[in-house]
Amino acid sequence: MVDPARIHCYKSSGQTDGPVVYWMQRDQRVGDNWALLYAQEKARETNQPLGVVFCLVPGFLGATIRQYGFMLKGLAGVELRLNKWRIPFFLLRGDPVATLPEFLQHIGAGMLITDFNPLKTVMDWKQKLAETIQIAFHEVDAHNILPCRYLSPKQEYAAFTLRKKVERQPDRFLTDIPPFVPDYIPQLVPDKIPEHSSDHIPHLNPGQILKPNHQQMPFPKFSAFPNAVPIDWGQVKQSLNVDQTVAEVNWLEPGETAAMEALNRFIGERLDGYHHDRNFPDKRGQSELSPYLHFGHLSAQRVAFEVRNSGRTATSVGAFLEELIVRRELADNFCLYTERYDSFDAFQPWARNTLNKHRNDPREFLYSIEQLEHAETHDDLWNTAQREMTVKGKMHGFMRMYWAKKILEWTSSPEEALAIAIYLNDKYELDGRDPNGYAGIAWAIGGTHDRPWGERPVFGMIRYMNYQGCRRKFDVKGYIKEEQGMMRRDLK
Repeated sequence: MVDPARIHCYKSSGQTDGPVVYWMQRDQRVGDNWALLYAQEKARETNQPLGVVFCLVPGFLGATIRQYGFMLKGLAGVELRLNKWRIPFFLLRGDPVATLPEFLQHIGAGMLITDFNPLKTVMDWKQKLAETIQIAFHEVDAHNILPCRYLSPKQEYAAFTLRKKVERQPDRFLTDIPPFVPDYIPQLVPDKIPEHSSDHIPHLNPGQILKPNHQQMPFPKFSAFPNAVPIDWGQVKQSLNVDQTVAEVNWLEPGETAAMEALNRFIGERLDGYHHDRNFPDKRGQSELSPYLHFGHLSAQRVAFEVRNSGRTATSVGAFLEELIVRRELADNFCLYTERYDSFDAFQPWARNTLNKHRNDPREFLYSIEQLEHAETHDDLWNTAQREMTVKGKMHGFMRMYWAKKILEWTSSPEEALAIAIYLNDKYELDGRDPNGYAGIAWAIGGTHDRPWGERPVFGMIRYMNYQGCRRKFDVKGYIKEEQGMMRRDLK
């Protein structure tokens, strides 16, 4: 059922007699999830139970309560959907390298499945786990339409080089996804733990399973999962030691159901005009799906399948699929094959050379990180975009480019500009800590996936954007007025 091209083997051999565990990480959904479908396959093949585990890592790459709140609401929906199939969902607290091995050992797991994530922190977790655990460990790319490792074995120079590889196999992966119906795997959770064993086999509360200090009660050791006490998501949220100053958003509902509703609204209301409206901040022509794709509440393959078969304007369908497949998967490729994708070293040689040449150019304006964070610049357009991000957790894609390029222009070095852009993006954007964010900032500041342009101060040959160019492109004053009104409503 699952295309072998999606599967990467971290550890092929080891114990196989025991439950199959899906370590959900990047793809936080039950439907349209190739990693969960693959875990289901393995459970069926080995006649073993299936369980799902999520590792909650407080402070993951600077995430705030805005991102954690959105994620936890989505995970609560995952737990409910899995419970309908009597599949237990467990929540471990702490670094997966510290918590997962003990969990797997004590439930007698026979195989570990996870989803694909090219971020170096997650890749490091997986490599260390493979060296620690004694069971088979497979990764399944459930995030990309064309599996990232399969599509290219190296860093691609630009969109056109990746596009050629995408065009060689347009139909193999642009298919429907079978539903998750686990009616042919073993009974997953017993109706009741036998009375005689209740004193010896405690019920597990997934929300309190294991903390890094390992002081919790030992796991019961047997070959099938115990009854799982429902997770107290309110308590989990209250226990988080993360930045609470960035308010959660109320304009976007998390979870699989809300994500599909948002997709259907986009197809019905805005897809026909996408090819023209998407790059105009005053047109509201973008899909607004990026938070759902980032947290895995929505499958990119499902989006592509529904859009391609929507019967909408061919030009808009083509433009949207270009962004969804080529541009989005180029970002995953960049992070997978670029060791320091969040540093100056990640830029192409021509970009490093030109930025170094203009490193000491005088800047007309210099702003501190505090001034930038509080939108205290001379540029009302930039300030509006920054406030949009801090209030809504989302900024229009065109404005993200302008926003990052101005940070390069108004700071003392490209390294400082890169660090500030990543910090602000990851602190406020719902889809922060995402390959699209790292690649987009590297494009704006370091010319990644771009080409050299005409030379000018500070930027060198990095593509330049300015206020007057924005005024020629769209109604800047209308955009500012509209955003200010929306932000006032969101703050109430």
